Amino acid sequence: MAFQVTPFIMLDGKAKEAIQFYETSLGAKIVFTQSFGEAPEDPEHPVPNEAKDRLAHSVLKIGDAELFVADTSPGEPNRSGNRVQICITTPDIETSYRFFDALQQDGQVIMPLQKVHFSPAYGMVTDQFGVTFQISTQR
Repeated sequence: MAFQVTPFIMLDGKAKEAIQFYETSLGAKIVFTQSFGEAPEDPEHPVPNEAKDRLAHSVLKIGDAELFVADTSPGEPNRSGNRVQICITTPDIETSYRFFDALQQDGQVIMPLQKVHFSPAYGMVTDQFGVTFQISTQR
C-alpha cells in the first residue's frame, strides 16, 4: 500500500506572498494553484467576495518533495497550532477511513471524511496531541 505524506502550511491571507518567498529562497516551482473563487461553489458555504482571491490550495515542488500552501478559509482562525498540518494522501477510501478513525480517537474532527470536488474521501482531524491531519483519497 503506497501513500504520500506532505507538509501543509496554512496561512491567513499570506499564501501568495509565502509562495513567492519559497520560489526565491528555496527554488520552489509552482505545480498547481486554486483560489477560493476558482473552486466549485458550495451553496451551503458561500465564499465572501473579499476572500475569493485567497488561495484554497497550491502545490509547490522543491527538489523531489512537495509542499502544500494555502490560506485559511474565511472566518477560520489561524493559530500557531494549525499553521503547519500534515496531509496524507491514500490510494483508496478504506485506507482513508482507517487512518481517519484512528486519528480521531481522543482527538477532534474538524471536517468529517466525505466526498468533495477533489477527492472521493477527504476530511480533517486534530489528533490527541494537537496535530492536524488532512486525509485525502486519490481520484
